[in-house]
Amino acid sequence: MIILEKKGRLIILSGPSGVGKGTIREQLFNNKELNLAYSISMTTRKPRVNEVNGVDYFFVSEKEFLRSIDNDELIEWAEFVGNYYGTPKYYVEELLKKGKNVVLEIEVQGATQVIASCKDVLSIFIVPPSMEELERRIRSRQTETEAVIKTRLAKAASEIDTADNYDYVVENTNVANAVLEISKIIKENTN
Repeated sequence: MIILEKKGRLIILSGPSGVGKGTIREQLFNNKELNLAYSISMTTRKPRVNEVNGVDYFFVSEKEFLRSIDNDELIEWAEFVGNYYGTPKYYVEELLKKGKNVVLEIEVQGATQVIASCKDVLSIFIVPPSMEELERRIRSRQTETEAVIKTRLAKAASEIDTADNYDYVVENTNVANAVLEISKIIKENTN
């Protein structure tokens, strides 16, 4: 008997900074039925408190990141508020070959690149209940300067306008409900 290799599906979780992508992703991973694997992004940003290299991000120098771009080693990449972010190809390809549904938690510019260049991508855009709530969430982190907060909010307003480019749009009014809705979407769209 021949056993065919089951390949996983690439899943994009995207939305503006502060919308709750990370919190939602963490809770989705509690559901083992979804067969999820997290694609760790590469960044030149400095680690926040409690972030671990190789777990939250691959933290690299700008020189290393630019070399990865030149060598076509990234599925997508973007520069955002003075730092680079990107998704290493080799890491995602290995997880997909193992049959995992690979979650890319990425910002809009990167998501747009993946949607345009990869086939069979399941794309989910997370929106805040309001811009006021988004601002409250970003400010409550207490990790960015006022200038960075204003940049993030301005960018968020334009990113929300791209929601129609995604397969699904989910409002994160309540994390538990958003997780349930996204879990249902993943189950309906993966093998």
